[in-house]
Amino acid sequence: MSYNIDLSGRVALVTGASSGLGAQFAKTLARSGAAVVLAGRRIDRLKGLRAEIEGSGGDAHVVELDVTDVDSIKSAVAHAETETGTLDILINNSGVSTTQKLTDVSPDDYDYVMNTNTRGAFFVAQEVAKRMIARSCGAAPGTFTGGRIVNIASMAGLRPLSQIGVYAMSKAAVVHMTKAMALEWGRHGINVNAICPGYIDTEINHRHWSTDAGQKLVQMLPRKRVGQPQDLNAVLMMLCANESHFINGAVVQADDGFGL
Repeated sequence: MSYNIDLSGRVALVTGASSGLGAQFAKTLARSGAAVVLAGRRIDRLKGLRAEIEGSGGDAHVVELDVTDVDSIKSAVAHAETETGTLDILINNSGVSTTQKLTDVSPDDYDYVMNTNTRGAFFVAQEVAKRMIARSCGAAPGTFTGGRIVNIASMAGLRPLSQIGVYAMSKAAVVHMTKAMALEWGRHGINVNAICPGYIDTEINHRHWSTDAGQKLVQMLPRKRVGQPQDLNAVLMMLCANESHFINGAVVQADDGFGL
């Protein structure tokens, strides 16, 4: 028996879509029929991804977004809805990190991580949710009542790790933020859930896995391997599906057992 998740007619905004998990999420949603809005700061990269998606028969749009700037968030969401219609799905993916001991963290380091991972994620979700709530209350047009918000947290938000303490703190806040949003916005048909990925091989960290330090880390993992971006496709699609209306406030560990 096969099961097909069809997102035709849905519009998905993906933040941090210029590379890594964001790009993978956008391509996966587009293959399932959703119109995807690619948001981020690296416009040239986003345009390249749009061309790739359109070349495969998908529907993609590009908006410039700096999640650390609330005015940019409002402008990007408004621009997205002007081009594509109301947003049904948000993949709240933008994130940054630093690697250092906690005693070496400067105020600038702290703000750099928190402003993107926690503050930025909150205000992106808030701006999208306001529009979803207005639609569910009949105060804004739209054919789909409610919506799906998927916050991309991290297994580090559930299990703090040395050298990336501030990142872990920021993602722990995203986990709790997800639950708070699910509690308040669920009555409007908005399902808010989080994915906590483990170690995933992406453009940013790819070289690290071939170093001595990277190999040492791999040997510490339960199955001595790192994941690939496509390993998150199944959980992403589950949380975005129209049929997932009973999944709200879930925090899904997709870490190959690392958090056990």
